[in-house]
Amino acid sequence: MSSIADNIGSVTRRIQKATLQAGRAPGSVHLLAVSKTRPPEDLREAFAAGQRAFGENYLQEALEKMEALADLEGVDWHFIGPIQSNKTRQMASAFSWVHSVDRLKIARRLSEQRDPALPPLNICLQVNINEEESKSGCTLDELPDLVAEIGELPNISLRGLMAIPDPDQPEAGLRASFRKLANTLKQLRSDHPDAGPLDTLSIGMSGDLEVAIAEGATWVRVGTALFGKRPVKS
Repeated sequence: MSSIADNIGSVTRRIQKATLQAGRAPGSVHLLAVSKTRPPEDLREAFAAGQRAFGENYLQEALEKMEALADLEGVDWHFIGPIQSNKTRQMASAFSWVHSVDRLKIARRLSEQRDPALPPLNICLQVNINEEESKSGCTLDELPDLVAEIGELPNISLRGLMAIPDPDQPEAGLRASFRKLANTLKQLRSDHPDAGPLDTLSIGMSGDLEVAIAEGATWVRVGTALFGKRPVKS
């Protein structure tokens, strides 16, 4: 059985190869280890192998891991799950990135609750790119107004877009979804130059990271390929 360190090495090589094949600059794609439901020991093992960025979906679970791993310096915590408005206060102070902002109310709360003494909180807007009823996210049509309004908020930095396309569509559909998001980000950057860096595409997971990188991903969110399949609860 491969160790977490071996898996990190394997995924890193996949990222590097895909980046090279896409004609992109080395180091332009970052690995986010999706560590939801994983015990702190797994994260500690990944950290020892050089992984620094971890993505969590559940606030309380993440806070418990932060406490358990407080002795590790340089961990970069990302929140990637659905956001409840009554839980933004701890989120605003504990994380450096939030990938799943889908409405102005959440962005405004994160802005108000982020300590000005801390660096700005990096946020991405989650887009429901395939308009699936089961998924969170704003629509493409809502993005221009959201970007304009959120770009004026203090204490946050609007970095870009995040999406989880329908995994059941063929590769051509997946590629088209990623490309549509990349083109949307480019247009937003042109139309709203003062809204934020708008330099980030958080797309791609264990099974489709090569396609995502070819279409412009800057963060790929990988869980299973690093930690193995999550155990099925009985």
